[in-house]
Amino acid sequence: MRTEKGLSRTNTWIVVLICLSIGLGIAETEALLTEGVEHYYGIANLVFLAIFMTEYAARLYAAPENPKYKSSLSYALTLSSTLDLLVILSFALPYFGLETALLRVFRAARLVRLARLGRYSLALQMIYEAITDRRYELGVSAAIALGLMLLASSALYYAERTAQPDVFGSIPRAMWWSIATLTTVGYGDTVPITVLGRIAAGLTAVAGIGLIALPTGILASAFTDGLSRARNRK
Repeated sequence: MRTEKGLSRTNTWIVVLICLSIGLGIAETEALLTEGVEHYYGIANLVFLAIFMTEYAARLYAAPENPKYKSSLSYALTLSSTLDLLVILSFALPYFGLETALLRVFRAARLVRLARLGRYSLALQMIYEAITDRRYELGVSAAIALGLMLLASSALYYAERTAQPDVFGSIPRAMWWSIATLTTVGYGDTVPITVLGRIAAGLTAVAGIGLIALPTGILASAFTDGLSRARNRK
């Protein structure tokens, strides 16, 4: 069992390979970077596939040595193992001759390579724990956000439906505006023009500031508590 702090040399190389595979996946989406060198991208994909398959098999084989897992199957059913398997599939899919449209959909699975970094990142693990510990409070925040969105959409619908039927002619149409306003994005593509609509918009904008601050404060508090616990364990 390792007692030193930080990543082992093997895990450090795995992190490097994950980052390289992410960079490769990004580069493959730009035609100028792949023109004439598709063969080399294919070789790199095969190398990454072989390495990650070997690592996955090794983790399955060694899983029973960990008291948390009764067998390799119990480890294979964990979220971490499932993400690893999806990463492997993201490399393997292009070699199965799938239809083009279907292949484009499955290539989005390559984004889960980012999730693999969570295994090696204490910060990401603490964020996950913070969300888990505060899931009830965050659920309440989400309910409040949903209520405010429906309230704002309804208010703008009744205030603007006559003046701007194309934009606010229904509550679902008004939801786009309420989401953009409550999240303080404010695209500006749709704006109220009536007096009542502008009053409702102002109140919605003010509510949006508090709406963003609420989950931010909850997560910040949970993250601080997690840091304190980590320091105490040391």
